[in-house]
Amino acid sequence: MANKRILKKKINLICEALFADCVAVSLYGPEANKGNAEAHLYTIVQMHDHYIKRVSHPEPGITAKAYFKDLRDKFNAQVSDILDQINI
Repeated sequence: MANKRILKKKINLICEALFADCVAVSLYGPEANKGNAEAHLYTIVQMHDHYIKRVSHPEPGITAKAYFKDLRDKFNAQVSDILDQINI
């Protein structure tokens, strides 16, 4: 497991990139995507907050390796889901 500081930094970078992509699509994309942009931006901010909190306060009773593997898997799945929604 990488340390928590590096994991938080990676989460921040990915969420920033998602936010920038969503803003770019809302400005330069088709009209259909502009209506959903605000909802996607809100979702990205909530996701960022949720995963930063999860890194800071792991659940007791689960090994650290299993907990952070599950966190990374769920984060990657949610990021790919948001990317699919943005690029529709």
